[in-house]
Amino acid sequence: MFATMEDLKQVTKKLQRSVAEAIQQYSMIADGDKIMVCLSGGKDSYAMLDMLLYFKKVAPISFDIIAVNLDQKQPGFPVEVLPTYLTKLGVDYKIIEKNTYKIVMEKTPEGKTTCSLCSRLRRGTLYEAAKDLGCNKLALGHHRNDILETFFLNFFFSGKLETMPPKFKNDAGDLVVLRPLAFCKESDIETYADFMDFPIIPCNLCGSQENLQRNNVKQMITDWETEFPNRNAIMMNALQNVFPSHLLDKKLYDFDTLESKVTEDVCL
Repeated sequence: MFATMEDLKQVTKKLQRSVAEAIQQYSMIADGDKIMVCLSGGKDSYAMLDMLLYFKKVAPISFDIIAVNLDQKQPGFPVEVLPTYLTKLGVDYKIIEKNTYKIVMEKTPEGKTTCSLCSRLRRGTLYEAAKDLGCNKLALGHHRNDILETFFLNFFFSGKLETMPPKFKNDAGDLVVLRPLAFCKESDIETYADFMDFPIIPCNLCGSQENLQRNNVKQMITDWETEFPNRNAIMMNALQNVFPSHLLDKKLYDFDTLESKVTEDVCL
Protein backbone atom coordinates (compact mmCIF):
# COMPACT_ATOMS: atom_id res chain seq x y z
CA MET A 1 0.00 0.00 0.00
CA PHE A 2 1.27 3.43 -0.88
CA ALA A 3 1.68 6.27 1.60
CA THR A 4 0.01 9.05 -0.36
CA MET A 5 -2.77 9.67 -2.85
CA GLU A 6 -0.16 11.22 -5.13
CA ASP A 7 1.36 7.76 -5.65
CA LEU A 8 -2.02 6.43 -6.71
CA LYS A 9 -2.59 9.37 -9.06
CA GLN A 10 0.77 8.82 -10.74
CA VAL A 11 0.35 5.11 -11.38
CA THR A 12 -3.28 5.62 -12.47
CA LYS A 13 -2.18 8.20 -15.05
CA LYS A 14 0.55 5.85 -16.32
CA LEU A 15 -1.95 3.05 -16.83
CA GLN A 16 -4.51 5.36 -18.43
CA ARG A 17 -1.89 6.69 -20.86
CA SER A 18 -0.78 3.18 -21.79
CA VAL A 19 -4.34 1.96 -22.32
CA ALA A 20 -5.22 5.08 -24.33
CA GLU A 21 -2.18 4.46 -26.56
CA ALA A 22 -3.25 0.86 -27.21
CA ILE A 23 -6.87 1.83 -27.89
CA GLN A 24 -5.84 4.56 -30.33
CA GLN A 25 -3.00 2.74 -32.06
CA TYR A 26 -5.06 -0.41 -32.72
CA SER A 27 -8.51 1.20 -33.14
CA MET A 28 -9.90 -0.97 -30.36
CA ILE A 29 -13.17 0.76 -29.51
CA ALA A 30 -15.83 2.28 -31.77
CA ASP A 31 -19.14 3.98 -31.17
CA GLY A 32 -21.88 1.49 -30.33
CA ASP A 33 -19.57 -1.34 -29.24
CA LYS A 34 -20.68 -3.75 -26.55
CA ILE A 35 -17.58 -5.11 -24.85
CA MET A 36 -17.48 -8.21 -22.67
CA VAL A 37 -14.76 -7.66 -20.07
CA CYS A 38 -13.41 -11.01 -18.91
CA LEU A 39 -12.92 -10.82 -15.15
CA SER A 40 -10.92 -13.64 -13.59
CA GLY A 41 -10.51 -12.17 -10.13
CA GLY A 42 -6.82 -11.45 -10.70
CA LYS A 43 -5.09 -8.08 -10.52
CA ASP A 44 -4.86 -7.67 -14.30
CA SER A 45 -8.55 -8.09 -15.07
CA TYR A 46 -9.59 -5.83 -12.16
CA ALA A 47 -7.26 -3.11 -13.45
CA MET A 48 -8.53 -3.57 -17.00
CA LEU A 49 -12.13 -3.17 -15.87
CA ASP A 50 -11.24 0.04 -14.01
CA MET A 51 -9.47 1.45 -17.05
CA LEU A 52 -12.33 0.66 -19.44
CA LEU A 53 -14.89 2.12 -17.03
CA TYR A 54 -12.81 5.29 -16.93
CA PHE A 55 -12.70 5.58 -20.72
CA LYS A 56 -16.42 4.82 -20.92
CA LYS A 57 -16.95 7.99 -18.86
CA VAL A 58 -14.54 10.29 -20.71
CA ALA A 59 -14.56 8.98 -24.29
CA PRO A 60 -16.32 11.08 -26.95
CA ILE A 61 -18.12 7.93 -28.13
CA SER A 62 -20.70 5.67 -26.49
CA PHE A 63 -20.00 2.02 -25.76
CA ASP A 64 -21.31 -0.54 -23.27
CA ILE A 65 -19.46 -2.85 -20.89
CA ILE A 66 -20.51 -6.09 -19.23
CA ALA A 67 -18.15 -7.90 -16.86
CA VAL A 68 -18.18 -11.68 -17.15
CA ASN A 69 -16.58 -14.28 -14.91
CA LEU A 70 -16.31 -17.97 -15.69
CA ASP A 71 -16.74 -20.06 -12.56
CA GLN A 72 -14.76 -23.17 -13.53
CA LYS A 73 -15.80 -25.00 -10.37
CA GLN A 74 -12.35 -25.13 -8.89
CA PRO A 75 -12.45 -26.48 -5.33
CA GLY A 76 -12.72 -23.67 -2.80
CA PHE A 77 -13.56 -20.98 -5.36
CA PRO A 78 -15.14 -18.07 -3.40
CA VAL A 79 -18.31 -17.61 -5.46
CA GLU A 80 -19.50 -14.56 -3.52
CA VAL A 81 -16.44 -12.34 -4.09
CA LEU A 82 -17.03 -11.09 -7.63
CA PRO A 83 -20.83 -10.60 -7.43
CA THR A 84 -20.35 -8.60 -4.22
CA TYR A 85 -17.58 -6.47 -5.72
CA LEU A 86 -19.36 -5.82 -9.04
CA THR A 87 -22.66 -5.03 -7.36
CA LYS A 88 -20.95 -2.40 -5.19
CA LEU A 89 -19.23 -1.03 -8.27
CA GLY A 90 -22.56 -0.78 -10.08
CA VAL A 91 -21.33 -2.72 -13.11
CA ASP A 92 -23.51 -4.91 -15.29
CA TYR A 93 -22.19 -8.46 -14.94
CA LYS A 94 -22.83 -12.14 -15.50
CA ILE A 95 -21.34 -15.21 -13.81
CA ILE A 96 -21.09 -18.28 -16.06
CA GLU A 97 -20.84 -21.67 -14.39
CA LYS A 98 -19.11 -24.49 -16.22
CA ASN A 99 -17.12 -27.33 -14.71
CA THR A 100 -14.05 -27.08 -16.92
CA TYR A 101 -11.93 -27.94 -13.87
CA LYS A 102 -13.21 -31.51 -13.93
CA ILE A 103 -12.53 -31.84 -17.66
CA VAL A 104 -8.98 -30.49 -17.29
CA MET A 105 -8.21 -32.83 -14.40
CA GLU A 106 -9.55 -35.86 -16.29
CA LYS A 107 -7.87 -35.10 -19.61
CA THR A 108 -4.44 -33.89 -18.46
CA PRO A 109 -1.87 -36.71 -17.99
CA GLU A 110 -0.16 -36.82 -14.61
CA GLY A 111 2.86 -34.55 -14.51
CA LYS A 112 1.72 -32.45 -17.47
CA THR A 113 0.67 -28.82 -17.18
CA THR A 114 -3.02 -27.96 -17.33
CA CYS A 115 -2.62 -24.46 -18.79
CA SER A 116 -3.10 -25.24 -22.48
CA LEU A 117 -6.31 -27.27 -22.15
CA CYS A 118 -7.69 -24.97 -19.46
CA SER A 119 -7.09 -21.94 -21.67
CA ARG A 120 -8.78 -23.51 -24.71
CA LEU A 121 -11.86 -24.54 -22.74
CA ARG A 122 -12.11 -21.18 -21.02
CA ARG A 123 -11.68 -19.22 -24.24
CA GLY A 124 -14.31 -21.25 -26.11
CA THR A 125 -16.81 -20.78 -23.31
CA LEU A 126 -16.19 -17.04 -23.16
CA TYR A 127 -16.54 -16.66 -26.94
CA GLU A 128 -19.94 -18.33 -26.79
CA ALA A 129 -20.96 -16.16 -23.85
CA ALA A 130 -20.01 -13.00 -25.74
CA LYS A 131 -22.27 -13.97 -28.64
CA ASP A 132 -25.12 -14.91 -26.30
CA LEU A 133 -24.84 -11.52 -24.58
CA GLY A 134 -24.83 -9.62 -27.87
CA CYS A 135 -21.25 -8.42 -27.50
CA ASN A 136 -19.22 -7.67 -30.61
CA LYS A 137 -15.93 -7.40 -28.70
CA LEU A 138 -14.26 -9.23 -25.83
CA ALA A 139 -11.49 -7.78 -23.64
CA LEU A 140 -8.72 -9.84 -22.01
CA GLY A 141 -6.34 -8.63 -19.30
CA HIS A 142 -2.97 -9.58 -20.81
CA HIS A 143 -0.30 -6.91 -20.32
CA ARG A 144 3.10 -6.05 -21.81
CA ASN A 145 4.97 -8.68 -19.80
CA ASP A 146 2.53 -11.40 -20.93
CA ILE A 147 3.13 -10.42 -24.57
CA LEU A 148 6.91 -10.54 -24.20
CA GLU A 149 6.86 -13.80 -22.27
CA THR A 150 4.65 -15.43 -24.90
CA PHE A 151 6.98 -14.26 -27.67
CA PHE A 152 10.00 -15.90 -26.02
CA LEU A 153 8.07 -19.06 -25.13
CA ASN A 154 7.17 -19.48 -28.80
CA PHE A 155 10.68 -18.52 -29.89
CA PHE A 156 12.51 -20.91 -27.56
CA PHE A 157 10.09 -23.82 -27.28
CA SER A 158 7.73 -23.76 -30.31
CA GLY A 159 10.07 -22.57 -33.04
CA LYS A 160 7.93 -19.68 -34.25
CA LEU A 161 7.83 -15.88 -34.10
CA GLU A 162 4.42 -15.30 -32.56
CA THR A 163 2.90 -13.61 -29.55
CA MET A 164 -0.39 -12.16 -28.24
CA PRO A 165 -1.68 -9.46 -30.62
CA PRO A 166 -3.39 -6.43 -29.07
CA LYS A 167 -6.41 -7.00 -31.34
CA PHE A 168 -7.57 -9.96 -33.43
CA LYS A 169 -10.63 -11.83 -34.68
CA ASN A 170 -11.62 -15.24 -33.36
CA ASP A 171 -11.46 -18.19 -35.76
CA ALA A 172 -15.16 -17.85 -36.60
CA GLY A 173 -14.57 -14.22 -37.53
CA ASP A 174 -17.60 -12.95 -35.62
CA LEU A 175 -15.90 -11.54 -32.54
CA VAL A 176 -13.04 -9.07 -32.04
CA VAL A 177 -10.75 -9.81 -29.11
CA LEU A 178 -8.93 -6.91 -27.42
CA ARG A 179 -6.00 -6.62 -25.04
CA PRO A 180 -6.30 -3.03 -23.74
CA LEU A 181 -3.40 -3.52 -21.28
CA ALA A 182 -0.96 -4.45 -24.07
CA PHE A 183 1.34 -1.50 -23.32
CA CYS A 184 0.96 -1.61 -19.51
CA LYS A 185 3.82 -2.73 -17.28
CA GLU A 186 2.98 -5.54 -14.89
CA SER A 187 4.74 -3.65 -12.09
CA ASP A 188 2.40 -0.67 -12.58
CA ILE A 189 -0.62 -2.96 -12.48
CA GLU A 190 0.67 -4.56 -9.27
CA THR A 191 1.16 -1.12 -7.75
CA TYR A 192 -2.35 -0.05 -8.75
CA ALA A 193 -3.93 -3.29 -7.53
CA ASP A 194 -2.20 -3.03 -4.14
CA PHE A 195 -3.43 0.49 -3.63
CA MET A 196 -6.98 -0.31 -4.78
CA ASP A 197 -7.02 -3.41 -2.56
CA PHE A 198 -8.85 -5.53 -5.12
CA PRO A 199 -10.40 -8.74 -3.73
CA ILE A 200 -7.91 -11.03 -5.52
CA ILE A 201 -8.97 -14.61 -6.20
CA PRO A 202 -5.94 -16.88 -6.74
CA CYS A 203 -6.06 -19.54 -9.46
CA ASN A 204 -5.36 -22.73 -7.53
CA LEU A 205 -5.39 -24.76 -10.72
CA CYS A 206 -2.49 -22.88 -12.26
CA GLY A 207 -0.86 -21.96 -8.96
CA SER A 208 -0.43 -25.63 -8.08
CA GLN A 209 2.01 -26.16 -10.94
CA GLU A 210 5.67 -25.46 -10.32
CA ASN A 211 8.56 -24.98 -12.75
CA LEU A 212 6.46 -23.98 -15.72
CA GLN A 213 8.50 -22.71 -18.66
CA ARG A 214 6.66 -19.39 -18.43
CA ASN A 215 8.10 -18.85 -14.96
CA ASN A 216 11.60 -19.42 -16.32
CA VAL A 217 11.06 -16.97 -19.18
CA LYS A 218 9.49 -14.48 -16.79
CA GLN A 219 12.58 -14.58 -14.59
CA MET A 220 14.85 -14.24 -17.60
CA ILE A 221 13.05 -11.08 -18.75
CA THR A 222 13.06 -9.70 -15.20
CA ASP A 223 16.81 -10.24 -14.95
CA TRP A 224 17.38 -8.52 -18.29
CA GLU A 225 15.33 -5.52 -17.21
CA THR A 226 17.29 -5.28 -13.96
CA GLU A 227 20.65 -5.45 -15.71
CA PHE A 228 19.62 -3.35 -18.71
CA PRO A 229 16.85 -0.89 -17.73
CA ASN A 230 14.19 -0.18 -20.37
CA ARG A 231 14.93 -3.46 -22.16
CA ASN A 232 11.23 -4.43 -22.11
CA ALA A 233 10.23 -1.22 -23.88
CA ILE A 234 12.83 -1.84 -26.57
CA MET A 235 11.60 -5.41 -27.10
CA MET A 236 8.01 -4.17 -27.41
CA ASN A 237 9.17 -1.69 -30.06
CA ALA A 238 10.82 -4.57 -31.91
CA LEU A 239 7.51 -6.43 -32.10
CA GLN A 240 6.05 -3.39 -33.87
CA ASN A 241 8.98 -2.96 -36.26
CA VAL A 242 9.19 -6.10 -38.40
CA PHE A 243 11.26 -6.53 -41.59
CA PRO A 244 10.11 -9.71 -43.43
CA SER A 245 12.94 -9.38 -45.98
CA HIS A 246 15.43 -9.71 -43.14
CA LEU A 247 13.92 -12.89 -41.73
CA LEU A 248 13.63 -16.36 -43.31
CA ASP A 249 9.90 -16.92 -43.84
CA LYS A 250 9.17 -17.58 -47.54
CA LYS A 251 5.45 -17.08 -46.92
CA LEU A 252 6.13 -13.42 -46.13
CA TYR A 253 8.94 -12.72 -48.57
CA ASP A 254 9.63 -14.19 -52.01
CA PHE A 255 13.35 -14.86 -52.05
CA ASP A 256 13.20 -15.84 -55.74
CA THR A 257 11.91 -12.47 -56.91
CA LEU A 258 13.12 -10.55 -53.85
CA GLU A 259 9.65 -9.03 -53.39
CA SER A 260 7.52 -8.78 -50.30
CA LYS A 261 4.36 -10.89 -50.08
CA VAL A 262 2.80 -8.49 -47.59
CA THR A 263 1.44 -5.00 -48.14
CA GLU A 264 4.32 -3.34 -46.30
CA ASP A 265 7.84 -4.60 -45.85
CA VAL A 266 8.26 -2.59 -42.67
CA CYS A 267 6.08 -2.38 -39.58
CA LEU A 268 3.51 -5.10 -40.39
